[in-house]
Amino acid sequence: MSRCQQVVRPLVRSLRQGPSSTAIYQSPSIAIRSLSSTASRKDEGSTTQQQGADATTGGEELPSALLSAELGSRRRRAALATTGEVPFEQLPYQCFQEARKVLNQDRQEKLAKIVAETEKIKRLEAADASTMRGGEPFKQKRLRSLRAHVEELKILADINDPLVKRRFEDGMGDMSKPIYRYLANRRWRAMDYKIMTQRITQFNIIPDILPKFDPTMDVKMSFRGCQTQPGSLLSSRITEVPPTLRMQVFDRGERLLSVVVMDADVPDLDTDSFTRRCHFLAANIPWDPTKNLLSLRQVGSPQIGGDLAVPWLPPFAQKGSPYHRLTVFVMEQTPGEGPIDVAKLKEIYDGPGREKFGLKSFRDKFGLGPVGFNMFRSEWDEHTAAVMERHGIPGADIEFKRQRIVTLKTPRAAKGWEAKRQKPKYRGLWKYSKRIA
Repeated sequence: MSRCQQVVRPLVRSLRQGPSSTAIYQSPSIAIRSLSSTASRKDEGSTTQQQGADATTGGEELPSALLSAELGSRRRRAALATTGEVPFEQLPYQCFQEARKVLNQDRQEKLAKIVAETEKIKRLEAADASTMRGGEPFKQKRLRSLRAHVEELKILADINDPLVKRRFEDGMGDMSKPIYRYLANRRWRAMDYKIMTQRITQFNIIPDILPKFDPTMDVKMSFRGCQTQPGSLLSSRITEVPPTLRMQVFDRGERLLSVVVMDADVPDLDTDSFTRRCHFLAANIPWDPTKNLLSLRQVGSPQIGGDLAVPWLPPFAQKGSPYHRLTVFVMEQTPGEGPIDVAKLKEIYDGPGREKFGLKSFRDKFGLGPVGFNMFRSEWDEHTAAVMERHGIPGADIEFKRQRIVTLKTPRAAKGWEAKRQKPKYRGLWKYSKRIA
């Protein structure tokens, strides 16, 4: 018998002997189910408790049940016994139901305001802009303000609903509704957004790639089914296949997206600096808040849609070069301008056009706006040579070494501490005093 069972056994005996004097609330429409428990010792038989109010007090629990992590107080066990089949919104607790009445009354007030604002928008849309002081610009500005206010009222109507919070926490929220998009955006900005902006600053994405950038959509990345943290150092064998992006936008409406994967640290021996390389480019991907999964290997298929301009090139780094920053940018195309000409993208960026790729010029040339970001790092490892050989990438035999810079200063005579310890008896200290060129 364990020490915990020895401590609990006297308590159980006293609970068995003492009469139950605690009154438990019961709903008249709820049937009380019988509870059964196991014996405290293997040589004791099982007992069945009586049905009724006495069985819900939980005073006859045995040590194995009392030690369970799923059980708590007698009040909680009684609630589980009496409300096991009751829906969440119909729990028979007076305070809970009274709070739901208050919340429902507040929601009805918000719905009435939404109806009033909607009627105001309809009247404004039917009005003649020439009769207004500011003309058409004032009318459109006023309409945008009213529509934004209606969206805010929709959020306030459901922000305190316990059923809405429960569905969202269980991952069952409908992202086509403003309240769930608001809750998802708030949760993203609480932690993931801060981590992403930290990585952007930490790895000098600004200003190395773009002069300024603030992500507005959640982008998570996974290779071979395993999610990776932003900025992780990954093996070349893992990144040989295209990743899967889990993307979530927080504003309503459908839009077209472009996805760019680029290496920002490609060594350039001619200029003794670094340049960039495009590893993947896809455009015209339809997206809305109800979608959240994009597999880059399936871009162009009927399930995903979009157009593939530059196929996936596995990231690689020659031996001796520092780690390479592989960045994933999600760009939103200008609304109303239609899809991008994929033939033109292939002509510019496919093949030799991968090298010296500029994200800023690509953004300006096609009128795109960066909205999402993620990244990982790659360096030379034991799998890089095999990956490069399988995909026909030259340069696996190249090794970068740091050039030793020889000083141009003339040797100077030893002085002070160095001069005093030039004798053979201080041979052990010569490694500190001898000048290394």
